[in-house]
Amino acid sequence: MSNPAHHARAEGHYSVLVIGGGQAGLSVSYYLKEAGIDHLVVEKNTVTHTWREQRWDAFCLVTPNWQCALPGYPYRGNDPHGFMKKDEIVAYLDGFIEHVGAPLMERTEVKRVKQRDDGVYAITTTQGDFSADQVVVASGGYHTPIVPRLAERLPARIVQLQSSAYRNPQALPDGAVMVVGTGQSGAQIAEDLHLAGRKVVLAVGEAPRCARFYRGRDVVDWLADMQYYDMPVEKHPLREGVRDNTNHYVTGRDGGRDIDLRKFAAEGMELYGRLDDLRDGQFHFSPTLAANLDAADETYNRINVSIDNFIEKRGIDAPAGGAYEPVWRPAQERTTLDLETSGIAAIIWCIGFTPDFSWLDAPVFNGRGYPAHTRGITPIDGLYFVGLPWLHTWGSGRFSGVARDAEFIVQAIREKARERASLSSAVAA
Repeated sequence: MSNPAHHARAEGHYSVLVIGGGQAGLSVSYYLKEAGIDHLVVEKNTVTHTWREQRWDAFCLVTPNWQCALPGYPYRGNDPHGFMKKDEIVAYLDGFIEHVGAPLMERTEVKRVKQRDDGVYAITTTQGDFSADQVVVASGGYHTPIVPRLAERLPARIVQLQSSAYRNPQALPDGAVMVVGTGQSGAQIAEDLHLAGRKVVLAVGEAPRCARFYRGRDVVDWLADMQYYDMPVEKHPLREGVRDNTNHYVTGRDGGRDIDLRKFAAEGMELYGRLDDLRDGQFHFSPTLAANLDAADETYNRINVSIDNFIEKRGIDAPAGGAYEPVWRPAQERTTLDLETSGIAAIIWCIGFTPDFSWLDAPVFNGRGYPAHTRGITPIDGLYFVGLPWLHTWGSGRFSGVARDAEFIVQAIREKARERASLSSAVAA
């Protein structure tokens, strides 16, 4: 769906230019329109491209629908504790796009952003050149898929996909499928293949997991009551380090349930530790499977204990809880797998993405390419970020928390504009 509102100017100057037309950029546009600030949103692809084209067919939310709280457009369906499927998510976003009516240019890739000596930003795009007093980067942080160099040594007969290109089990060739990585995408794709009866070889990483339901409620509901989702990053025990954490794996599929890799193993899925290398026709794995499974379960139980403590402290009447007990343990650490005899016909890489802000010519990045900022406000005058994971809270990169971040940034934009106007008036006087 293309946004029905088309901006009159193909080029020119704007008070604010927003880079990225996803939920973060459109949320910023919502508040900019509310404030009467002229702006333009530029989107590299089309709005909802990521949700339409880079999610598998059985994809669904892992947080309940009630957490969909985009500005002026909260979830209004009849299943607030359910989990929208891919097409329902797209429909929700289409409604939000129409609701916002953002001044939008799609299929417009930003090639360079640089602040001039006069403080104005010069923006070069595939659709022309622009300038803006202030710039909001809302393009997310998941840009370049991580694929290890060993992938180059795999025979051409093996189909290789990144998680964003996976669609369904039927689209893969016959044979076993190796899934590398057990973050949210890897764990859910492994489950998707497993439920379809495919032989799955899973390289288990260090991702944590959590329960779907505990003591009569969704764990998300408990954590919301505990105000975990309102905790600012500077008050998190890991502080900014939490931004590097892998998301907990769980699923909203079929009404929601745990993802238990041990259960999958008991049912025939082959689990290994971290994939390290491919040499002499053999995959080589670290002997980390048992430790990674144990660590994921420790996180699972620790979250549940925090809920137990909350229930006890508040005197809440809730069903009994209890610790998770493993249903399967590896008899030994298998560290090699023969490429030929394993029957592997496809590999799905699910080990994440790296940010790519190479087009932004500004001294705001650390050694890993992450921008320095305080709640999205950078040290560079008039440059902001919105939509990054844990930009301010857990929900900053999600439907649940991006609205308050966008509102905060637009308030900062308004204050900066007033400050500049006052300075100009003083100079003119």
